[in-house]
Amino acid sequence: MSESRSGVLSAIAAFFLWGILPLFWKTLHFLPPATIIAHRTLWSLALLLPLLAWNRQLREVIRGLSTWRGAGWHLLTGGLLASNWLLYVWATLNGRILEGALGYFLNPFLNMLFGALFFGERQSRRKLVAVGVALAGVACQFPAVKGVPWVALVLALTFSLYAVVRKKAPLGALAGLTAETSLLAPVALIWLLWQDQQGADVFGGSDTRALLIFATGLATAIPLLCFGHAARTISLTTLGILQFIGPTLQFLIGWGLYGEEMNALRLISFGLIWTAVAIYAADALTRRSAPPAG
Repeated sequence: MSESRSGVLSAIAAFFLWGILPLFWKTLHFLPPATIIAHRTLWSLALLLPLLAWNRQLREVIRGLSTWRGAGWHLLTGGLLASNWLLYVWATLNGRILEGALGYFLNPFLNMLFGALFFGERQSRRKLVAVGVALAGVACQFPAVKGVPWVALVLALTFSLYAVVRKKAPLGALAGLTAETSLLAPVALIWLLWQDQQGADVFGGSDTRALLIFATGLATAIPLLCFGHAARTISLTTLGILQFIGPTLQFLIGWGLYGEEMNALRLISFGLIWTAVAIYAADALTRRSAPPAG
């Protein structure tokens, strides 16, 4: 399997898993979002460290974090990741899955913009039209939600910046994710200990709930490892096309399963976003099938 094909398959796996994750986060309604994120961090690290040792990459992480540059890059990716996690879990538990889906629909267009700005990826006129249509869809959200759709905008910005920094960070997918969670782990542990001191049951009060909490490690690490590999091996433009898998599933879950409000303006907004997606994908497919010049 070529590296490029493995990157595409990894991206598909990551976005499918992220698309259905609202179903899992809803089962953790008995915990506040910050506590869920703390558990995500610690249990992800508990899974990643043995895997890293098995692959003999522990020294790679230590070397990567031994310099100010390496530690700085991975502290930045960790901060962006934690911010994105926290906001998305909060939105899911507070009946805002559709707004979260909008944010991840916008993600590819920001990826395209950042790909041009930071990596010199050239964009066609049709892709620029797609960006304009997507922005029109976002504009429709302002009256639809009676304000600024800040959840969508912050989710899109933090995850797009994560992809940019992840490409620049020195460590690979597994070592990089371990470095990020290692840097976040002390904060997560302090939070859980403080919550415990306040009388909160940080493990949910039953064996079933405790198992769900332990599963946050798997739910976090598996798609992130897939995404980390994809982000380093395929272009941000290709990553952007495949990323529509996730928000489409989130949209269907939020609207069809949990009955979140779908008023006319919000429907128009998503209609414009899907039009932008179609333009974007059609342009990419046309360019891929075109014979090479010369």
